[in-house]
Amino acid sequence: MTTNKRLDWLLNDVAGKRLMLLVLAVIIVLPMLNTMVPKDSFFHVSSFTIGLLGKYLCFALLALAVDLIWGYCGILSLGHGAFFALGGYAMGMYLMRQIGDRGMYGNPELPDFMVFLDWKELPWYWYGFDNFGFAMLMVLVAPAILAFVFGWLAFRSRVTGVYLSIITQAMTYALLLAFFRNDMGFGGNNGLTDFKDILGFSLQSDITKNTLFFCSGLALILAYFLCRFVVSSKLGRVLVAIRDAESRTRFTGYRVEHYKLFVFVLSAMLAGVAGALYVPQVGIINPGEFSPINSIEIIIWVAVGGRGCLYGAVIGAVLVNYGKTYFTGAFPEIWLFMLGGLFVVSTLFLPQGVVGVVQQWKDSRAEKKALSAPVADSGAPS
Repeated sequence: MTTNKRLDWLLNDVAGKRLMLLVLAVIIVLPMLNTMVPKDSFFHVSSFTIGLLGKYLCFALLALAVDLIWGYCGILSLGHGAFFALGGYAMGMYLMRQIGDRGMYGNPELPDFMVFLDWKELPWYWYGFDNFGFAMLMVLVAPAILAFVFGWLAFRSRVTGVYLSIITQAMTYALLLAFFRNDMGFGGNNGLTDFKDILGFSLQSDITKNTLFFCSGLALILAYFLCRFVVSSKLGRVLVAIRDAESRTRFTGYRVEHYKLFVFVLSAMLAGVAGALYVPQVGIINPGEFSPINSIEIIIWVAVGGRGCLYGAVIGAVLVNYGKTYFTGAFPEIWLFMLGGLFVVSTLFLPQGVVGVVQQWKDSRAEKKALSAPVADSGAPS
């Protein structure tokens, strides 16, 4: 009985488990169809498709991170693209160090853009990024430090609502301007690109692409269950209380700022992991990832899928990005209007997202079924 109660966070999440099993099946089966099935076969999955779906999985992880703080704690962050980009830059710096003397200028120590800009030595903050373990640590630490400092200042000052949203947007815009500068040492406008390999494996290899695709899906699954565990625990119930009635929660004795800071830092770290997995699959990271519009788009993913429903955020991210890919190919001249129309329709007719609509349909169907069921004979004598 006690064991069942401990596993309630997992056992009660039927839809989430099904979605994660689907993700697991996809990341196992599709690489097999890519490498084992002939290219002229109908069942062959191209490397382009693998890369595209890998991006979707990274975006789904990013949407999951945002839903954790917005859907369950009421923190509407319009700057989560900053944490995503920081994780991406940490991975990009590692990949740049792996190029060595294979760059255009043949410098074994300095990346090409530093040689071009006449840098004489490697900046101190690039030290250690030739080590994969250190780089992966920075993928978590860099977003966590920024989130901790920002969150400690904001939550301690009790900045909430639209004011907090505006400040987060200002944060990511400030980083955008900073990373555009050539003297920052991050490649300026062009960013970091021309990556060769990761852990000695060529990024152009199908095996490497499939491995990155698998890792993206696995990271999404692990992050989903971590978030599910958090929101289903006592901590999660406090977060929901903060979302619904922050002042009342504070008056009952809870240190609200501590709870908000914890979940904000955790969310930033998940966003950093998403960025780190995204960069080697797309082959570039530049300051454009800090653009405020990117952070706003993440909010739209969560809203379309269903805020306050972890698997809804995953679904929303995949649906919107698939729509974006389809519209750019099918309607290249008006795809922005098509995408904007999708967002308007979602706002007007799907206030609870796709998941909310499906749940309403299920509830309505169950209600009709209950009403149409024959009334049982009471068996009373006449």
